[in-house]
Parts: sequence; C-alpha cells; structure tokens
Amino acid sequence: MQQMLAPYGVRVVSAKELTLPEPEETEDTFVGNARIKAHAAAKATGLVALADDSGLCVDALGGDPGVRTADWAEGPGGRDFLRAMERTRAALGDAPQPWGAEFRSTLVLAWPDGRDEVYDGAVRGHLVWPIRGALGHGYDPMFVPEGETRTFAEMTAEEKNALSHRSRALAALVKARFT
Repeated sequence: MQQMLAPYGVRVVSAKELTLPEPEETEDTFVGNARIKAHAAAKATGLVALADDSGLCVDALGGDPGVRTADWAEGPGGRDFLRAMERTRAALGDAPQPWGAEFRSTLVLAWPDGRDEVYDGAVRGHLVWPIRGALGHGYDPMFVPEGETRTFAEMTAEEKNALSHRSRALAALVKARFT
C-alpha cells in the first residue's frame, strides 16, 4: 500500500503501529468487516483510515471460506494457513476440477465524520493440489490466477502485486482519489 500511495504524498501508518485494538469482525460481508475496521481506526485516531477485508471464495464450496477465510486457518497455536489449505482441499472432496476460485478484496476509506468510500478488487483463478511455491502467504500456494500457470506463491512479489485482488482494489482507490 505504501508503495502505491507514496507518489501521492500519502504516508501509511498501520493500526498495529498505532497500537489500536483490533475490532471484532462480526459482519457476513467483506465490505461490512472492512467498514468496522476503517471506522474504528478513524474514530480512534481522528484521521482518515483505510481498511481491507479479503478472502478466498471457492466456487465448489458455495463461496466458502469467503469472509471467514482467516477463521479457517485458526488452530490451537494461532493461524496456520497450511492447515487452512488442507481443510479447503478436504472440503472439496470429489468436486470436479478445475476448482474455480476468486480472491476478493474490499477496501474502505473512512473519515472521522462517518463518511466512507468502498473499493473492490478481485482476481479469478483456480486451486491446485498439491500446493506449490514458497513465496507469499495465506492461500497463495494453491491459487493460480487466470492466464497463469504458476501459483501466487511461485511468483515474485512484483508479479503477484500486478495481478492481486488487493492491488486491483488499491488501483481503484488511486484512480478515484488521485487521478
């Protein structure tokens, strides 16, 4: 985010850097959860705040894990995305391949006065098993974007960012606010 926004004079400071409490994500949509986070940060700081909610939506699973993507990774020792990918593969069972899927990202830009703007990004692709690649994070080792043969985890950060759902949402924000 910092890289894409720096040319416009925007300095990104994370909620973690500001030691803001992490609000509970209680909504059933990406936009709902992103709004919770953005408005909580804007209210706490008095600054314009940007928050993201993202997830993997698998066609054969009716859109799951979707808004609960991170929850699928929760285990006794914290988040474990290898466990989450194994759970996803198990849930697919005998579903016919290719396993169509989409990464989605919703950004909410919120002001302290309660206004907000919403920006969405998505990338279609399919899942592979066994997983491939060691780069990236989350479900990257099992997701191949449309038009590619490599998983996100087999791509450099620059290659992935050129295609990713988050970069597309951020590009929509940049286009609307800065160009």
